[in-house]
Amino acid sequence: MEIDVVLTKELIELLVEGGADLAAVGDLSMLPDKVRYGLPVGVSVAVKYPKDVIRGISELPTQEYRDWYGSLNDRLDCLVTDGAEFLQKKGYHAVANTRARVGGYDESCQTMLPHKTVATRAGIGWIGKCALLITEQYGSMVRLSSILTDAPLAVSEAVSQSRCGSCMVCRDACPAGAIYGTVWNVSVGREKLFDYQKCREMAMSRSERGFGKRETLCGKCIESCPYTKRYLGQA
Repeated sequence: MEIDVVLTKELIELLVEGGADLAAVGDLSMLPDKVRYGLPVGVSVAVKYPKDVIRGISELPTQEYRDWYGSLNDRLDCLVTDGAEFLQKKGYHAVANTRARVGGYDESCQTMLPHKTVATRAGIGWIGKCALLITEQYGSMVRLSSILTDAPLAVSEAVSQSRCGSCMVCRDACPAGAIYGTVWNVSVGREKLFDYQKCREMAMSRSERGFGKRETLCGKCIESCPYTKRYLGQA
């Protein structure tokens, strides 16, 4: 099927005008059919936290951070729903990977197709040593969602290698000591990057101290990342 550059441009413009800070298209055809519902194209959508919210979690996660975490997820659900409906009206299959669609996580808090995998395939960023997506523009202070489709969209070049180099800032900043410092590439699984249980337990402890509820919100690796710091003007 011939690539439709105009359709791609219209979709990206729709997402950006709707509030996306980053949006790009990736080729998912090399992934197993079952994780992508047999659809070969992924659209990655990212929205960033406000600068002051991330500056505010240098010591502990805050209620403001928790509130923005929820509101950004709500915004993403709306964005990917609108994007999928746009493609459907053009006659293509499209699935919005909203929270309701993705559903629950397994015992290690993973989904079949993480949004960050779609993001790397779409060239938005790479996986840091903390196992979060890192972007050149905003570091790791973004929330993600995605759309799966068979529309003939123009895809970006995928990112398959880390750009963290020898940096160990997030590893050294992690209050749980959960980050191993492994350099990511597409063959490195999440379990090689960090200890999920240590991260989870510390996040619940820190959120309880920060805003009074035991939730898995910490954000220290986000706040400490040099790419994040650069965007915040603190590098």
